[in-house]
Amino acid sequence: MRPTTLAIVLVAALGASPADPISEAIRPTATITLFNHQNLDGWSTFLHDHHAEDPLHVFSVRDGVLRISGEEWGGIATTRTYRDYRLIVEWKWGSATWGERKDRARDSGILVHGVGPDGAAGGNWLESIESQVIEGGAGDFILVAGLRKPSVVAEVRQEGDQIIWQRGGERRTITEGRVNWFGRDPAWKDTLGFRGSRDVERPTGQWNRQEVIARADSLTNIVNGVTVNEVTQSSHAEGRIQIQSEGAEILVRTAELHPLQ
Repeated sequence: MRPTTLAIVLVAALGASPADPISEAIRPTATITLFNHQNLDGWSTFLHDHHAEDPLHVFSVRDGVLRISGEEWGGIATTRTYRDYRLIVEWKWGSATWGERKDRARDSGILVHGVGPDGAAGGNWLESIESQVIEGGAGDFILVAGLRKPSVVAEVRQEGDQIIWQRGGERRTITEGRVNWFGRDPAWKDTLGFRGSRDVERPTGQWNRQEVIARADSLTNIVNGVTVNEVTQSSHAEGRIQIQSEGAEILVRTAELHPLQ
C-alpha cells in the first residue's frame, strides 16, 4: 500500500486530528472577510436531517445579511481552516423560534477550531470549542465533543454546579461541559427572552458584536467590548469556524478575521 493511500485510510478510520489538520490552517496577515453579503461562497452547510442539502432554506442571504432560520439543527462552516486570529461576528436575534426550543431561550453559537467530519457532535456540528450565543449566556465557552473531547484550562470559581470564569480564580482543567462567562445570572432560566441583571448582550432585535481572540492555545471571548471569558491550554488551536442553527432565528451582518496585534 502506498504511503498516500495509507494516510487516507487512517484519516477515514480515525478522523482528522486537531494536531494534524488535513489542510494547512491560515494565519491572517490582513483582514479576511468571511461573509461577502451576497452569497454563501466560502461556506458549507450541514443539517441533522438533510446533511448537505437545505430544502427549508435554513441558510440564506437577505438584503446583505446572513439569515439562519434555526428551523433545523445544524450549522454553516467555513470551507477553510484558520488559526491565530481575532474573529468578529456581528449578530442579532430574529423573531422565529422552533420545535423543542420554541418557548426557550434563543440559542445559537460560534464554534471555533472545528475539526473532523460534519455532524460528529450530536449529528449536528463539528467537534470544536464554542463561543456561546444564547440569551443570558453570550460568551460562555462550551466544549463540543465529536470523535474526541476538547479540553481547556480556565481560572474559575464554583457556584453550585456552575463553573464560572474568574480571573485569578482556581486553575482547573475542563474536559467537558462549559465555562460560564463571569456575569451569568445564577438564576438563569431556559425561557424565551431571558435577561440577566449583568448581561452585556443587547436586547432582542439589537445588534451585538462578539469577538473571539484565538492566540496559540488560548481563547478569549469579548461581547460588546467587554472581556467576558478566557481559557488557555486548549487541546484545539486551529480549524474551521461554524455558526449554529439551533432552534432560533439569528441574523449575521459581519463575519471577518483580523490579524493579531
